[in-house]
Amino acid sequence: MSSRDKPTSGPGKQAYEARRAAKAGVSLDNWLARKEDARKAASTPAAQPNPVLAQARSVWRRLIERAHRPL
Repeated sequence: MSSRDKPTSGPGKQAYEARRAAKAGVSLDNWLARKEDARKAASTPAAQPNPVLAQARSVWRRLIERAHRPL
């Protein structure tokens, strides 16, 4: 049994998801499938780190090292 075959936790949650699917203009099954795919994509780690972020970290690292040097 896949996670798409499982019912949501309760009738309130299922009604909530049905309203969100209707607002998005898709069927409940498609909505739940998209939600599951998004959850899986978010749980996989990024293959490559952000180079801009890595560069910013190295700048801060150099500044901190320089600040700790004696005068």
